[in-house]
Amino acid sequence: MMDFKLARCLAALCVSASIFVSLGTSAAAAGAPLRIGSDISYAPLEFFSKGNPNPRGFDMDLARALGARLGRPVQFLNRSFDSLLGGVADGTLDLAISAISDTRAREQKVSFVDYFLAGSGMLVPAGNRYHIFSLAALCGLPVDVQFATSQAIALQAQSVACKRVGLAPILLQQRATDDAALSMLLSGKSDVHVTDFPVIAYLARTLDGGKRYVVAGRQFDVVPYGIAVAKNDVALTDAVQSALQSLIADGTYDRLLAKWGLGQGALRSTPIDAGTLYEH
Repeated sequence: MMDFKLARCLAALCVSASIFVSLGTSAAAAGAPLRIGSDISYAPLEFFSKGNPNPRGFDMDLARALGARLGRPVQFLNRSFDSLLGGVADGTLDLAISAISDTRAREQKVSFVDYFLAGSGMLVPAGNRYHIFSLAALCGLPVDVQFATSQAIALQAQSVACKRVGLAPILLQQRATDDAALSMLLSGKSDVHVTDFPVIAYLARTLDGGKRYVVAGRQFDVVPYGIAVAKNDVALTDAVQSALQSLIADGTYDRLLAKWGLGQGALRSTPIDAGTLYEH
């Protein structure tokens, strides 16, 4: 029987070879910078730490590893979340990686190479005075969320459901960035902050030493995150998929997940546009 480590290395080498076949003789093969858009305000996935101009987080580390595997330098462009897919679609960006949920609606604009699995979550003050364990408990409460996210769409739908059964709608407070939305909770202007579950878990652990806020209920609406690529750029899509698979095969992906405490969201394959499999 072949040694497991040897088999893993051989698999990684085979996948790496396919990357360069995918790239062919395009600008990618010439080592042109990868212009990667991200809303860098989303710890532990993408964020700036004080005094450090280089973005940190799992997505940023993964993007750097992909660039190295593709033989291309990485240029991060900090953009608003709601502009990322448009930037990829019009060619201003080569890729976007920013905890972007792969959904049917977004697949109409771009292609996604899926790389992580995560749901949404809710952050509330310690004690959870309103006993919030699901979206159904949010009727009539002030809730903050980042504009144009899958969470904003879910909350709008829930607010309609609240009114349908005679309850007060959710008092939805949408902001341009997740940090701006979170500030509403921190200042007491909202009772609940809703965003991706990995971010919620990170905030609960780190804000005020983990003593002031708690995760309310379990994660919901679990879907894959995807790296956005222009729909007509099949060569780059295939190259990114092959590079990502090689990072999984040689253990780099798992090491990055462990570094950021995100192992629970690992994917073992790299499907394209698989978000529809998770819709219900």
